Amino acid sequence: MKKEQQGHIRRDLKTRHLSMIAIGGSIGTGLFLASGNAIATAGPGGALVAYAAIGLMVYFLMTSLGEMATYMPVSGSFSTYASRFVDPAFGFALGWNYWFNWAITLAVDISTAALIIQFWFPHAPAWLWSAVFLLIIFGLNALSVKAYGESEYWFSIIKVITVIVFLIVGVLTIFGILGGQFIGFSNFTTGDAPFNGGFFAILGTFLLAGFSFQGTELVGIAAGESATPEKSVPKAIKQVFWRILLFYIFAIFVIGMIIPYTSPNLLGGEATDVAISPFTLVFEKAGLAIAASVMNAVILTSVLSAGNSGLYASTRMLWSMAKDGKAPKFLSKVNRRGIPMAALILTTIVGAMTFITTLSENGTVIYTWLLSASGLTGFIAWVGIAISHYRFRRAYVKQGLDLNALKYKAKFFPFGPLLALVLCILVIVGQDYNAFLHPDISNPEWWQKIAISYIGLPIFLAFWLIYKFTKKSKVIPLDECSFDEHSYVDGKRD
Repeated sequence: MKKEQQGHIRRDLKTRHLSMIAIGGSIGTGLFLASGNAIATAGPGGALVAYAAIGLMVYFLMTSLGEMATYMPVSGSFSTYASRFVDPAFGFALGWNYWFNWAITLAVDISTAALIIQFWFPHAPAWLWSAVFLLIIFGLNALSVKAYGESEYWFSIIKVITVIVFLIVGVLTIFGILGGQFIGFSNFTTGDAPFNGGFFAILGTFLLAGFSFQGTELVGIAAGESATPEKSVPKAIKQVFWRILLFYIFAIFVIGMIIPYTSPNLLGGEATDVAISPFTLVFEKAGLAIAASVMNAVILTSVLSAGNSGLYASTRMLWSMAKDGKAPKFLSKVNRRGIPMAALILTTIVGAMTFITTLSENGTVIYTWLLSASGLTGFIAWVGIAISHYRFRRAYVKQGLDLNALKYKAKFFPFGPLLALVLCILVIVGQDYNAFLHPDISNPEWWQKIAISYIGLPIFLAFWLIYKFTKKSKVIPLDECSFDEHSYVDGKRD
């Protein structure tokens, strides 16, 4: 499809870009840092069960998204699919909620990157580094979509190489080839291992694992600017299962084998605690003295990658909604390089203003609430993918279309999207299960804690209901869903 047919955005993302964007979406601080906390909480066996369950859910979600994105590659992704196959109000709420999430978390990423770099430059002001990183991320997104894709490709290459080296070093350490001592399965039988804390510990790890996989849906948005989406999207989606198996399940297995779940160092989990990253601990156990510096650099690239992708995804989502009439029209403008600059600038400004709130004492409170409001957005987007695909396939069959004509067909329908939907809802409902296990309704702090954990839900519902009542939208009957992919390219008739 020519770039003019795509509202002048440029389909310059190659297959290798899309594959690495998908990989980058699933490897980040959730693996490098939070995995240690997961093992400490539920034991090595409990962590493996939780990450395997979430990994299966993510795999089904990505196959669902892959089927729709291959058939209809648009930058609006699941927001567009929800508008076409469920209800325009549902798509409106998903789009604005997703944009809001990434605009807010952009501030988190530049703040975290500044703290990480103080490992080397402890006396430099953090705000200055945050400003530098924001300018770099903005520049990569403003230059061209190819610049974004290329930067993500190399960010992801660094993460992939790190994990592969870690796995090799870890296996050698387990067998005593490095570190000088055969470890074997001894740490899988320490104390209550392999399972610690029972069902609720695994549930808590389940939630943690869910956050670790946030961002895998970026491949659906990037499909709108893929040069060959019919080839690139299926290839990227098919790799999801093996990435999860290799990078998460095997990595957690190696960590659990080498470091006992009782180790207090595993409870680190903050981005600034690179010295107690489980990856750092394993490298040090193998006798690699420069482990902390290397992992600090890798974690820095992970955070910058998250900010880079977040700005890209939110910009494209905002632009797509503007094309669909769900956002101000001026945001739909695209420059000569195929970049929606108005949407990019607005998103960057919101991210920068959110960051500025962290510099004052009162602003920190506002920032905490904003961050909490965005906390459930990724899971809500996943719910939207599952529901949209379920109705996409049902409408496709109801209208007598040939399933064999689909260039990529998700396996295990309807089991896949329904299982993913149930697990997503479980994650959302169980966001703060501890508060419900020990209710204290007379305590204002208990209610505040509940509000912070679940505020994302009423915000999403508010977006949905406002659109529904102002536009009088209704759930689209299955036989009225439009499958003419050429008549609806990013919200504009071809």
